[in-house]
Amino acid sequence: MELFDQQAQAVTDHQRPLADRMRPQRLDDLHGQESVTGPGSLVRHAIENDRIFSMILWGPPGCGKTTLARIVAHETSSHFIHFSAVLSGVKQIREVIDEARKQLQFKRRRTVLFVDEIHRFNKAQQDAFLHHVESGLITLIGATTENPSFEVISALLSRCRVITLNSLDENSLGRVLDRALADKAAGLGDWNLALADDAREHLVGMACGDARTALNNLEVAVSLAVAESPPAADGRRTITLEHVENAIQKKALMYDKGGEEHFNLISAFHKSMRGSDPDASLYWLARMIEAGEDPLYVARRMVRFASEDVGNADPFALRIALGAVEAFRFLGHPEGELALAQAAVYLATAPKSNSVYQAWKAAGAAARDKGALAVPLHIRNAPTRLMKDMGYGKGYRYAHDFKDGYAVQEHLPEAIAGQRFYFPTDRGYEKMIAGRLETWRELKDKVKKGE
Repeated sequence: MELFDQQAQAVTDHQRPLADRMRPQRLDDLHGQESVTGPGSLVRHAIENDRIFSMILWGPPGCGKTTLARIVAHETSSHFIHFSAVLSGVKQIREVIDEARKQLQFKRRRTVLFVDEIHRFNKAQQDAFLHHVESGLITLIGATTENPSFEVISALLSRCRVITLNSLDENSLGRVLDRALADKAAGLGDWNLALADDAREHLVGMACGDARTALNNLEVAVSLAVAESPPAADGRRTITLEHVENAIQKKALMYDKGGEEHFNLISAFHKSMRGSDPDASLYWLARMIEAGEDPLYVARRMVRFASEDVGNADPFALRIALGAVEAFRFLGHPEGELALAQAAVYLATAPKSNSVYQAWKAAGAAARDKGALAVPLHIRNAPTRLMKDMGYGKGYRYAHDFKDGYAVQEHLPEAIAGQRFYFPTDRGYEKMIAGRLETWRELKDKVKKGE
């Protein structure tokens, strides 16, 4: 039976996801958390001197929380128990405590209890750990993506040290991918693969600091490359940008309600309002209503138009469009159609600005391209002692304490500090907004110059 068990285990190992197979086994192989695990760090010192303490690992998905817990147990020869807060209750906690006693009594081994998603435990479950953590029977390592100040009871939190892990930067994610492509034992080394530079960049960018996501996407891209691309003369295959895009794309299916004419009419209506032509706007609106188009579909498009094409040039336009929606719902056919016509004329004759629309696109592009940049410490909320000790809220300038309710300080992450997304026009109400922004920019410049 042992032979069959070994064969089954071999198949199981082969079928495990790449992200699981490539999980680092040693501290030196854990990329991206050098501030926590590097030379001279608290965690490394504890591991090297076999003086492990209870801790809460707090960080985003895919940053290495579970991996670090396993490394702690492996490099200290501790008995390791992986415990899921989602699937387990108080009964299972008692079983873990009994097992820890046996390990200590008969094998003189300390038990490291790793609780994944510890924030899912209720108060009673967390209370069940308290005495055993305090007595040293178990060394608790909890992992959470949520702020432990809010999710872990204070009594348990006081017995653990909070270790903050960060999303992996681009260089660290790149090293994770390179290691997976080169590793023949657990990774993809036997496939003799090359990763195109633009494909590598796309994998890293779409992962948003999550090593697990990067490896999962790489695994799918590799399967596509192997299936679709024959090897070169030297037997090497290249994973291209196209392979990566196909691996991670999200397909959106268009719902075609009435064929091409449906889209032609709504396009004509939208462009007539944008072109400030109330007569054409009314005509195309009438064409759609007469053809049996859903009036609420048209109304929703006008609400979108109010933000996209009028914006802050006339902030009241959005209220007019929303009012037309509510009026039609209240009145129905045919009385409610007049409210739609009134809104169409108002939107067509309103001053136009797509500055908010352009600003939103630019901000979205920055969010996608730069990934999950950290919120500057001085504008983070700090309702707990732990968060204050970590520097949350330090140096924040309360705007109402300053002249005209404006305080000079940076609100964007350091990597994009000073970047502008919103450029108001000189049309309608936006002209006033532009004047305010110019005044504030001049004040910022004076502060920078020390005036």
